[in-house]
Amino acid sequence: MSSLFFTRLHELTVVLYASSVLLYFFDFIHHNRKANQIAFWLLAFVWISQTAFLILYMVKTGRFPVLTIFEGLYFYAWVLITLSIGINYLLRVDFIVFFTNILGFTVMAIHTFAPMQYHSHVMAKQLVSELLLIHITMAILSYGAFSLSFVFSLLYLIQYNLLKRKQWGKRLIRIADLEKLERLSYLFAIIGVPMLLLGLILGLQWAFLKLPGMPWYDIKIIGSFLLLIAYSIYLYLRSVKNQYGKKLALWNVASFLIVLINFFLFGRLSSFHLWYS
Repeated sequence: MSSLFFTRLHELTVVLYASSVLLYFFDFIHHNRKANQIAFWLLAFVWISQTAFLILYMVKTGRFPVLTIFEGLYFYAWVLITLSIGINYLLRVDFIVFFTNILGFTVMAIHTFAPMQYHSHVMAKQLVSELLLIHITMAILSYGAFSLSFVFSLLYLIQYNLLKRKQWGKRLIRIADLEKLERLSYLFAIIGVPMLLLGLILGLQWAFLKLPGMPWYDIKIIGSFLLLIAYSIYLYLRSVKNQYGKKLALWNVASFLIVLINFFLFGRLSSFHLWYS
């Protein structure tokens, strides 16, 4: 029972860490200090729980936990979280904080879901299954965010066309103004990109554990990274290049076509993503 409790606590920590990374990304792109504060406190909770696990393990074993690969991974994740908190609190360098946490999340996920560290074969198998479940859930949630982003961009293009043709009427009034449509489209893209990235990290780990001979050039993997790149370019154009308007909305619509192709077509062509179709 105690082992199961700590396993579930580790999983909760991974979920909270993922939430912290999502909020740090939102702050990094959108300069939202409230999101930064919530992300910091989530990360602080992760650090407290990881520190408690570390101390309990040291008390139990009577030594410093770096003698095995799994102990080293755990300590490495703890070091990254500690550095991230220090950088966030002292230096306020958001770019470094976000990417440090991406690395820290990856290491923590590898440690948490690695089946070799569990003595029970049943528990190890269950953990790998739960890893797959989290991966699929995050991927589908990211697709949902991209879908809403697409809808707002599509409404933007419709509203833009109505205004250009000066077709005033009830339809024009019922659709929100262009600025609001563009802001909401951008907001959901910000949510979707880091969620897809974290989902890909977990999915690759699952594939590494369950399908060691899997071809890394699988069409579904390539499609997922193309999708990530397409929406990352969208965020880059919007937040760095300060591009707005019709061209950006068209890029978002084109990016959503990759979502549809990746979900419906590439899932069927993939050698192992049959559960998507």
